[in-house]
Amino acid sequence: MKLVSWNVNGLRAVLKKNFMEVFEAFDADIFAVQEIKLQEGQLDLDLPGYHQYWSYAQKKGYSGTAVFSKEEPLQVLHGLGDEYLDQEGRICALEFPDFWLVDVYTPNSQAELARIDHRMQWDDAFRDFCLGLQEGVLPDGGSAAPKPVVACGDFNVAHNDIDLKNADANRGASGFSDQERGKLDELLDAGFIDTFRALHPDATGCYTWWSYRFKARATNAGWRIDYFLVSRELLPRVQAAEVCPEVQGSDHCPVMLRLAEPGD
Repeated sequence: MKLVSWNVNGLRAVLKKNFMEVFEAFDADIFAVQEIKLQEGQLDLDLPGYHQYWSYAQKKGYSGTAVFSKEEPLQVLHGLGDEYLDQEGRICALEFPDFWLVDVYTPNSQAELARIDHRMQWDDAFRDFCLGLQEGVLPDGGSAAPKPVVACGDFNVAHNDIDLKNADANRGASGFSDQERGKLDELLDAGFIDTFRALHPDATGCYTWWSYRFKARATNAGWRIDYFLVSRELLPRVQAAEVCPEVQGSDHCPVMLRLAEPGD
């Protein structure tokens, strides 16, 4: 099973570039996107063979997530179950027979950490949400079968020095603050695995986002802030986890995960 995640930084914009070519070339079983920047009814996307699920922000032209899946899910959730945190369309979660797929676009803490309190609230709620799905507890208080979780998307944090080009210059800044890194530590300590680092523990220069300024992509002065995290029990099924910097069209590149089918 191939899963792909991509922050497209405006789906309508990347559709005018190369989205369909990228989408068809991956031929993923599940293709998750973040930062779609559109509202319901603004786009009619023709993806034969795929079911489409969209989470929209209330604010026009902002945030939002979507998942395109060959298999129809058992159910779909469009938020964490918190009215305040769910205004920006940052969660699209699909239940499949053997796991939950959670597509997430984590809030940016902004310059000078102006939104860090909101970010900390989000990180705590997101961790509880994923742990709840593992345990079979839904955000509305309902129940489902306990299942492992695959969480993918733009987490807006580089975890360690190895995950960005200029760690010393950015230490303490948005996306590399102790607070944000600490919350990712808490998520991993709760039993989630960074699949890329599990398979490539010492790989350097592997980034998923580059600023549009200072020719950052040309010089590979990037950050790895897009992830596939999996519940620990899924790690034996992980066959590949890659970043795909050759794919242009956004300031992010896609990330890919390949899972063995159950029992393989």
